[in-house]
Amino acid sequence: MFKKFQPSADVSGQVAVKSSVQRAIRASILSQWKINPETLEQIWPKKESLTLVKCREHISIYTLHGEPLFFQHFDGPIFPTLRLLHKYPFVLPQVRVDRGAIRFLLAGAHMMCPGLTSAGGYLPPPDAALPANTPVAIHAEGKEHAAAIGLTKLATEEIRKVNKGVGVETVTYLGDDLWKLQQL
Repeated sequence: MFKKFQPSADVSGQVAVKSSVQRAIRASILSQWKINPETLEQIWPKKESLTLVKCREHISIYTLHGEPLFFQHFDGPIFPTLRLLHKYPFVLPQVRVDRGAIRFLLAGAHMMCPGLTSAGGYLPPPDAALPANTPVAIHAEGKEHAAAIGLTKLATEEIRKVNKGVGVETVTYLGDDLWKLQQL
């Protein structure tokens, strides 16, 4: 999504977000992420106004004082940026890929089921299973911080059973153009 993102060419406009829309975004984040209102208040104070940066391919980036915090594709789920995820690592459920998948992950490839189910991989246990189309933080085996953010294509129990094909679609990763972008 952000592999060849250039703000000078890809940003079509910036608009201040209305307060009613900000309330809807806040409610959506609280329902989608594992976050309490106090933590969201630390990330994005209620008195502060968000700016919507409209980009190509229907990507919306929400910024606070020019710093990207969240992004969304069409009306899909709202994702935190990787920088925000590194500050608050508990906001998204975690999956982990084995060492063999790290170089592909850092190149922006989608994560295949075998990389998640092997000895170095991790999927949530059956009692905390994730449904399909859930935003997740993708960690690499042996690394502390998330290396990418993705969207599950199958439920975690299906990933274990099928063990073939794409398990998590990568949305943004370390080193892509959104990661390099500090201010917008």
